[in-house]
Amino acid sequence: MVRVLVTGSGGPAGVAVIRSLLRRGDVDVFAADMDGWASGLYLVQPDRRRIVPRGLDAIFVDAVIALCAADEIDVLFSTVDSELPSLAARRIELGRTALAAPSLDTLEATLDKFALAERVGTSAPVPVTRLVGESSASEDWAFPIIVKPRRGAGSRGVRLVHDRAGLDALGSDDSLIAQELLPGDEFSVDVFADASGTVIAAVPRTRTRVDSGVSIAGRTVRSAELEATATAVATAIGLVGVANVQLRYNVHGVAALLEVNPRFPGAMPLTIAAGVDMPSLALDLALGLELPSRVDFAEIANVRYLEDVFVDPSEILHSDNAAHDDAE
Repeated sequence: MVRVLVTGSGGPAGVAVIRSLLRRGDVDVFAADMDGWASGLYLVQPDRRRIVPRGLDAIFVDAVIALCAADEIDVLFSTVDSELPSLAARRIELGRTALAAPSLDTLEATLDKFALAERVGTSAPVPVTRLVGESSASEDWAFPIIVKPRRGAGSRGVRLVHDRAGLDALGSDDSLIAQELLPGDEFSVDVFADASGTVIAAVPRTRTRVDSGVSIAGRTVRSAELEATATAVATAIGLVGVANVQLRYNVHGVAALLEVNPRFPGAMPLTIAAGVDMPSLALDLALGLELPSRVDFAEIANVRYLEDVFVDPSEILHSDNAAHDDAE
């Protein structure tokens, strides 16, 4: 039986991956998190629960490498943004354990929003994007515009700048980008690419209700434009595996790139229910198994609700970490 470790098991993406792999029946699932109260830990057997350091801690990768070796893990799934670059940078040190994540090059091109805009370039519609400073000051903007951190999850640090004076007041700060405002409807497209970088599934969905950056209600939609745009973005960044491409319509009614999350999204259960089980596909990819040339999906809607997991108090794992990483 294949042994799999899923980190970030306290987040909705981690829970979705764990549940998908448990349904397969041929996978021995281990769950890890920095917090002993992480719900996903208690979806697996007690002897398969692990506590790991915070993803940004200097000892995190060493701890995970040691854990994978001790538990003889075949495939590692990380569902947390902050963990991915450091794990990908030391992929070879995982030894027999395959990392089910995009390449370091792809991660670096997506987790930096300015680098992403530069990488995608003319491959797909991209809003005008400039570093805050001389470059943004010289641009002939149609205000209002968006200013946001080059790195970061959710909507943290995002602000609307209404005029030139507001932009000039920011001075020069290359940790921020100024970006053309995309005023239209937003869609997320869950994309899966095989080992050759060929996209075999692109599933657009709405974000009808959002809570703390996570979609809690929505529906999958058939849209040739959204699928083609997300596919073009995935190809431009050299995606292999799973990514979530966020698109929004611009003033001309064209779907343009908003950002890319190079990991399993929290709303993955909707994509799975629509017929595209991306965690299972990612496992097959990591194991070198044959993948289908195309996976189609159905239009379906979902609403999300809280679900309790009840355990004996003695089962709660001890951890010294007081809080989750942002992406968890």
